[in-house]
Amino acid sequence: MTDTQEPDLGAFEPDQEGITLERPEGHVDLEAERLNRKQRLAAGLRIMGRLRLAEGVAGHVTVRDPEYPDRFWVNPFGLNFKLMTVSDLICVDHEGAVVEGDKPVNAAAFAIHSQLHAARPDVIAAAHSHSMYGKTFSTLGKPLKMISQDSTMFYNDVALCDAGAGAVVLDTAVGAAMAEALGSRKALIHQNHGIITAGGSVDAAVWWFVALERCCQSQLVAEAAGTPIEIPEDLCQSGYDAQGHDLAGWFQFQPWWDELCRDEPEFLN
Repeated sequence: MTDTQEPDLGAFEPDQEGITLERPEGHVDLEAERLNRKQRLAAGLRIMGRLRLAEGVAGHVTVRDPEYPDRFWVNPFGLNFKLMTVSDLICVDHEGAVVEGDKPVNAAAFAIHSQLHAARPDVIAAAHSHSMYGKTFSTLGKPLKMISQDSTMFYNDVALCDAGAGAVVLDTAVGAAMAEALGSRKALIHQNHGIITAGGSVDAAVWWFVALERCCQSQLVAEAAGTPIEIPEDLCQSGYDAQGHDLAGWFQFQPWWDELCRDEPEFLN
């Protein structure tokens, strides 16, 4: 689903009286939609920073430009996630050139995201950082287990990739291998590196990243304590149907957006 398509509500129908679901319908005006995506990107970066999911200069979140699909907006290299504003963001084309903005692009961001966006026209946004539990889990070379209700949102939707394992991703060939491994799924565990998530909006991509990070943490803790009991496949599928689709990911992000607009409205500058 793109930001300009009618979203599929799927199984995500809040049934409590008084709860309304705002639908993430895109703007017809390209400039308005571009601003919308940039605002969401700045918010997503700040939220990841607030949650201590960014370390140093590593990590990047991208959103596809609505007018030029071979370009994406991204955080500039070296700027703190927690301080990000809309005006800080840069636009990069699939050749690696900064076409809007005057700050440098992270070479790894280009190597990974250019290939992912090129391979997946349906992906509007993607998120990656060197989060503690994601990078730790990635060293094990094994899949995510369905051991909690939350983990079922990733049922059959997380890929594994060992191309360029452990090296700083500066080669687009490695980025292409990551995109190929991801396939049609929404999340990837990259060996000895960490996790990357993709969605039909910044909101969804960032939510998937945070949720997957927590699932990695949960599995590491559970396996350190014993042998966790896995959820039966039929219940995994019903859990995925209820919470694993793109609109559900978008919806989960909205409390963060509301909090950020209240506490740090300067991110919109």
